[in-house]
Amino acid sequence: MKKIEKAVEFSAVAHDGQYRKGSTLPYFSHPVTVGFYLIEAGASEEAIAAGILHDVVEDTAMTYDIVKEEFGEIIAELVEGCSEPDKSLSWEKRKSHTIDTLRTASFQVKQIACADKLHNLTTINYDYETEGERIWERFNRGKEKQRWYYESIYLSLLAGLTAKEAEFPLFLKLNEMIETVFGD
Repeated sequence: MKKIEKAVEFSAVAHDGQYRKGSTLPYFSHPVTVGFYLIEAGASEEAIAAGILHDVVEDTAMTYDIVKEEFGEIIAELVEGCSEPDKSLSWEKRKSHTIDTLRTASFQVKQIACADKLHNLTTINYDYETEGERIWERFNRGKEKQRWYYESIYLSLLAGLTAKEAEFPLFLKLNEMIETVFGD
């Protein structure tokens, strides 16, 4: 539990002053919710801590080396496995890289990525109630590209899993949320 508490404190400091896309909600609410999803689903302490830290390398001044020094190699590698590469690449290239990488990622990285995408879609679904189709304007790409991305992510998450791993409860929840958000 110490790693999780430390990850919460570290992530809060790293994401201080950041807000969710198109919102006044502090960004820190996202990694904490990802952590809660992972706790509820029975993930390991390392996966939970990495879930809480999953955006610190990608979206803050923190580096892989800092995360490794503070949390050890296992958690740092899980965080790195969830991070997009070069932010200067086009949206399509970054998302295609994520989809390709997740196909062969470790089960723990897949758990974290699933919790991350599930929370993103849950937020979109919630905001859709008040914003309607305008919600897609807050993203770099519209609804159809987002549909392609999330459906592709889901398939990549399931690739190479054992039957037991495929029963991880967040995979089913992600599929249901994809249907809710993008179903016609």
